[in-house]
Amino acid sequence: MNNIEKLDKKNLLRTVAIVAGPIALQSLIASSLNLIDNLMIGGMGELALNAVGVSIQMFFIYWMFMFGFISGGATYLAQFFGVKDYANIKRTAGFTITVCMGMGILFFIAAEAFPEYVLRIFTKYPEVIEAGVPYLRYGAPCFLINAVSQSLIVGLRATQQTSLPLKASVVALCTNTVLNYGLIYGKLGLPCMEIRGAALATVFSRIVEFAIIIYFICGKDNVLKGSFKEYFSFSKDLALRVTKTALPTTVNETMWGIGTSMYIAAFARVSISAGAAVQACNTVNNIFSMAAFSIGDAILILVGQKLGEGKLDVAYDMAKFLVKLGVIIGVVLGGCCMMLSKPILGLFDFTEEGARDAWCILMVYAATLWIEVLNATLVTGALRCGGDTRFAMLIEVGCVWIIGVPVAFITSLVLHWPIFIAVLCVKGEAAIESIILILRFISKKWLNNLVSEIS
Repeated sequence: MNNIEKLDKKNLLRTVAIVAGPIALQSLIASSLNLIDNLMIGGMGELALNAVGVSIQMFFIYWMFMFGFISGGATYLAQFFGVKDYANIKRTAGFTITVCMGMGILFFIAAEAFPEYVLRIFTKYPEVIEAGVPYLRYGAPCFLINAVSQSLIVGLRATQQTSLPLKASVVALCTNTVLNYGLIYGKLGLPCMEIRGAALATVFSRIVEFAIIIYFICGKDNVLKGSFKEYFSFSKDLALRVTKTALPTTVNETMWGIGTSMYIAAFARVSISAGAAVQACNTVNNIFSMAAFSIGDAILILVGQKLGEGKLDVAYDMAKFLVKLGVIIGVVLGGCCMMLSKPILGLFDFTEEGARDAWCILMVYAATLWIEVLNATLVTGALRCGGDTRFAMLIEVGCVWIIGVPVAFITSLVLHWPIFIAVLCVKGEAAIESIILILRFISKKWLNNLVSEIS
């Protein structure tokens, strides 16, 4: 009898539902928030949608940096939770806040002082740059707010308190929706600020989310509740260990984020209509993909705890089962995306050409969703929970920059292939990546206990 049978699949699925369910719902809400943003901005036309699409690439790159470093820290958070070391959980969270805030300040300055130069990286159209500058400037405080709130959210998830971030996200979604409606179009007695209003609505919703997270942690007996000193008294040894694990993860996610932003830079240069179509499809696809990616978070948390306890064989069989589950979910959600594509895309104000391009692109995304989920469960779940972050970095960054980015520019700007064909060709890098990751998973070289010697 193998280890997964000893663990009892039914109990494991129940635990996954408890852990991953709220994460999936939170991801769904966050994606819905972005969809509402894009729908309301899309009502102003393809120029506004394209402008916001290229503007948010800076936020996306910072988010990927932050996600990468926090994910590296989450490896330790999960394993510390497995041995009930609450003191080091707080110190690890404090260290991730420190690093993310430092980078957030740099991005904040760039968005406020040099927005035109940032936008020129992603588009060649002066009218798109002019429309996007206010969005960057008004939305810049998000760089600072998210540094703290997202570090604490990951801490709550790693300690299996996944319902709390979900509640905060629900309130943030409602706040963002109401403020978007009011500030973009001048409703509810609020000024009509158009694109600037969309950015301000996002900032206020992030402030609300941050306040709720702080209340949950400080307002009750929570394992993350602690003083400033408890959070920021991390030792040099802990900082170095977390950095050693998080640095490859951070480089991985940042370079992956910049690489995928280069896809946008290539596609947005085809035409304003093509750029708007890609932006809309990315937003719609995220609704389905981000929910599926929650299985990767479940693997990091649950399998990471088993690794912290030294149960390597149990951890492997548990991860194997959950990766298969993730693929099944990816196939199902891809089918749902296909069935709902036309009604959802019909909500956007596209030209005839833009609507046709958007539908074809979304079909490509839906058909390959299961591959993206497979890669996510292996990288953000299995390999990271065991600290095998260097290998994950080399494969993900290598595939994006050696295959994906050149293919995006060549197919769209040199060969001038239809935009959906260019998108399909870029997806080839994900297929190659999946083969390499599967071989690494089977080798079991990623199974490591990282916290046994930390005090």
